[in-house]
Amino acid sequence: QVQLTESGGGSVQAGDSLRLSCAVSGRSLRGHTVGWFRQIPGGEREFVAADTRSGGKIYGDSVKGRFTVSRDIGQNSAFLQMKSLKLEDTAVYYCAASSSIILSSVRFDYAYAYWGQGTQVAVSS
Repeated sequence: QVQLTESGGGSVQAGDSLRLSCAVSGRSLRGHTVGWFRQIPGGEREFVAADTRSGGKIYGDSVKGRFTVSRDIGQNSAFLQMKSLKLEDTAVYYCAASSSIILSSVRFDYAYAYWGQGTQVAVSS
């Protein structure tokens, strides 16, 4: 059973930074694409970024240049470093993983097999 557990969310002010972690258990992160998504109440899940199994980094337009994805195989964890946070970054953030996702599908939540429970990020002025 593969489990993903996010942590690192919190309440910050605009311009601050946060680092989200996604700890994976039950399977090695190696060979998996990790995607990050976010969702506000009543809204659709929005693609944030992906760290592909081939080493590629893909970012949504709204976070490009501010957010960075990475992973640590030894820790079996993935990370989302968020800088210059804006009010509109407020959301519940989810990590997701899949070993069979194709590159053209990394932006779509339906393509991921495993999901974490989410962690809240609140940005205030």
